[in-house]
Amino acid sequence: MIYLFLANGFEEIEALCPLDLLRRAGLEVTTVGIGGEMICGSHGITVAADIPEGMYADSKPDMIILPGGMPGSKHLDESRVVDTALKAAVRHGSFIAAICAAPMVLGHRGLLAGKEAICYPGFEDHLTGANISDKRVVRDGNIITAAGMGVALEFGLALVAALKGQEAAEELRRAVIAD
Repeated sequence: MIYLFLANGFEEIEALCPLDLLRRAGLEVTTVGIGGEMICGSHGITVAADIPEGMYADSKPDMIILPGGMPGSKHLDESRVVDTALKAAVRHGSFIAAICAAPMVLGHRGLLAGKEAICYPGFEDHLTGANISDKRVVRDGNIITAAGMGVALEFGLALVAALKGQEAAEELRRAVIAD
């Protein structure tokens, strides 16, 4: 299962664009609300999460996705449920993806040590041990990071490519007229 975590103050486009692309690709994604089921984004758009954090119990996720935004990324960083999910993902070699400010959550846990990664400018100091990239979206092994809202479509397509292959991502890119 793929889990996308939402916390109050998340960046709407960074969550909803990849979510939409993954579902268009036929992948099952569950959104998890940190702090409840109705989660308000950083620009006042409220989203109903599929499940509240208390219902998350997957010990072997296929992918964990953390959208950025502030203070959403800070709330994700403070969440015991997100911490549990990330530990399970690491144990099982699952994909872990974060965009904008959210790669800081990975950096604070040492998950970026020796990995190429990117984040929103100004958050680089939080990417402990990472090799900071100049790319907009970076995949290093099972870790996928992206720079920010402006690359949400590229980020979503990278997630599809990781799970279904590059050909499926290219077909989806053409279908949504992303070129």
